[in-house]
Amino acid sequence: MFSRIRSDIQCILDRDPAARSTWEVLTCYPGLHALVLHRLAHRLWLRGLRWLGRFVSQFSRWLTGIEIHPGATIGNGVFIDHGMGIVIGETAEIGDGCTIYQGVTLGGTSLTKGAKRHPTLGRNVVVGAGAKILGGFVVGDNAAVGSNAVVTKPVPPGATAVGIPARIIQAEDSERREAAAARMGFSAYGVTQSDDPLSQAMKGLIDSASSHEHQIALLWQALERVQHAKAGEECVPEEAHLKEHFEADKLTQLVGK
Repeated sequence: MFSRIRSDIQCILDRDPAARSTWEVLTCYPGLHALVLHRLAHRLWLRGLRWLGRFVSQFSRWLTGIEIHPGATIGNGVFIDHGMGIVIGETAEIGDGCTIYQGVTLGGTSLTKGAKRHPTLGRNVVVGAGAKILGGFVVGDNAAVGSNAVVTKPVPPGATAVGIPARIIQAEDSERREAAAARMGFSAYGVTQSDDPLSQAMKGLIDSASSHEHQIALLWQALERVQHAKAGEECVPEEAHLKEHFEADKLTQLVGK
């Protein structure tokens, strides 16, 4: 038990730059308190003491603001940062090394008793603040769920889910976490650079439209030169319809760099 607590404290010291000492973590981190109380509640639950397990869970909720059903399974090295408002359902499973921020819900979409209603998080998954993962599916190892995302379908290993409803970005398309996050082995709040696929698609369309307008302007200029050459006139392609007006840079800034 004490070795497990020491491991929990060390994982917080490793992942939270604000953590200054073991004593501070032990006394001031509700995520640690919630995990310790959950282990007690889970042990009671497995031994058939269901009411007592729920009572310990409710006490933990009152103390920490983190609600973990005693039936949930939580692995080693899990870091609950801040934690207020987190809800973890009965059949949820959280793998080793996961990081979960405040306001996260691991919820169910089925009313069938005894069924797998809540999600399973693989190893080293990062779930950003306010994210909702709803359903009995798997979020693969090393995946990330962006802040405020609503995930209702499986997330492949190493992928990133962002948006409402969540869109999946494959690991090879998501271009590497920030250097500091990579050194620490996790991405703060599940947010990475260039994560939003809708923004990326919009920027692609803007670039394409800008290129098309440029090509059309060149065609108009070529036609004007041909017409002027046939008439023996000097070509002065300065008319309004020959100029480009597409402000690609400004539109790109609107959808985010």
